[in-house]
Amino acid sequence: MKISTHRLVYAALLIALSIIFTRIFSLRIALGGAEGIRIGLGGLPIVFAGIAFGPLVGGIVGAVSDLIGFFINPMGPYMPHFTLTSFLTGFMPGIFICYFFAGRKSFRNILITIAITQVITAVLMVPYFQNSLFGIPYIATVPSRVISQAGMIPLYAYLSRMLLRYNLIKIPEHCRPASG
Repeated sequence: MKISTHRLVYAALLIALSIIFTRIFSLRIALGGAEGIRIGLGGLPIVFAGIAFGPLVGGIVGAVSDLIGFFINPMGPYMPHFTLTSFLTGFMPGIFICYFFAGRKSFRNILITIAITQVITAVLMVPYFQNSLFGIPYIATVPSRVISQAGMIPLYAYLSRMLLRYNLIKIPEHCRPASG
């Protein structure tokens, strides 16, 4: 897939927004000497990149956001596990929207896509990595992540749908619904 200049500029903007939302405008709670819980909108630009531009751009936005964010403002040692999680946070919505929902970006489809993605990445993968790398018990992270995602998932879906509604973003060719 060729990434146009238009998509590249939007991807760079979404990377910058993710870094700002994650590193500056988020509430962080330490557990066991490492960041246990983070509440903020840092994932929204990553998820939106996958929905608006497809899985490749979404994954790149997620991975690059994590890497640049770490080098600008490290929140502990670098762990590639979390870069993988950020990549999947952008990649999975693109896969779901493009291939399971044939490019149809209704609120319902976006909500389902974000719910599946956030449960896999934020509720399952991050606590698993925190437990295996830092020894943070699941009981300390999973319940709070479930509660925070219960609010973040509909918020991400609503904001993503509103951004798409203004038609500022062209639907990528490979994600257009079949006509007829």
